[in-house]
Amino acid sequence: MTTELTVDLEPATRADAPFSRVCAVTELPSDDPGIGRYAGVIESIWTIGKKLHGGTMVAGSAAAATEWLRRTAPERAEMFPIAASSDFLGAPDPGAVEYEVRTRKIGRQICLIDASLIQNGRTLVHTAFTFSHLDDDAAPVYSADHAQDMPAEPGDSALSYDDENPMGKLVHVAQGSSVAIDTEWARFLSGETAEPRLRLWIRPFEGDEQDPDVAAFFALMAADMSPPVPMNLGHFGWAPTVQITTYLRRRPVPGWLRVIASAREVGGRMFDEDQLVIDSTGAIIAQSRQLALIPQSR
Repeated sequence: MTTELTVDLEPATRADAPFSRVCAVTELPSDDPGIGRYAGVIESIWTIGKKLHGGTMVAGSAAAATEWLRRTAPERAEMFPIAASSDFLGAPDPGAVEYEVRTRKIGRQICLIDASLIQNGRTLVHTAFTFSHLDDDAAPVYSADHAQDMPAEPGDSALSYDDENPMGKLVHVAQGSSVAIDTEWARFLSGETAEPRLRLWIRPFEGDEQDPDVAAFFALMAADMSPPVPMNLGHFGWAPTVQITTYLRRRPVPGWLRVIASAREVGGRMFDEDQLVIDSTGAIIAQSRQLALIPQSR
């Protein structure tokens, strides 16, 4: 079934809520009652270079899957995506996309929904979502000091992404949010090499921060926000993600999110990267692990 994609972005048209537009999906007609179809838009500000940011595509898919669950199983409307396993089959262009979603399981504790991001008739991102209840209400029984000495907000060693530095020119996501990288860890910025680890801060704009669902989807996106950690080893360029699994633990409180990224091994062809997202209270909000292809340029 082919439908021209048109999206009504109201009320998410405020300049201070650009991520809300990623999460605004419009239901489309479907020939199969067991399959939901939604139209969406991912604008060019959500790109790294010319490529759509992977975490943003996962977040848009999560918004579509959430709409589908709430419509088809309203008794499970309080559930939210707690895990996302995503495979990238191609690189979509900024602009109109379509999401196709279907239910795999409806349970009392767990629901499973698959979502495909489609553009020009091709499935380019496929994500299997696990829905359940977020860990919002109870304090952790145990939690280590994951942030350690990383301040809750960018400090003197932070470099804000803007048009005056290479990171801001490359990472257009900084046009739709506030982003800063810690230069103490990002030694590649000074032409040096260091351990494959990076840390940065990211914060949604005010309008996005005020919407609890959008703020949670934003945190899901933030778990893919670090530059590829092999950059600290002198490997630069596009690092295509082969597969990423993301967990959403709880909704963030308003404020900056801290992102800490590290690798266990950087091979000749592939590397792994773990990212941890922590809010201003020190709570773990999201975490991810991905396998990506190492950039070949040095």
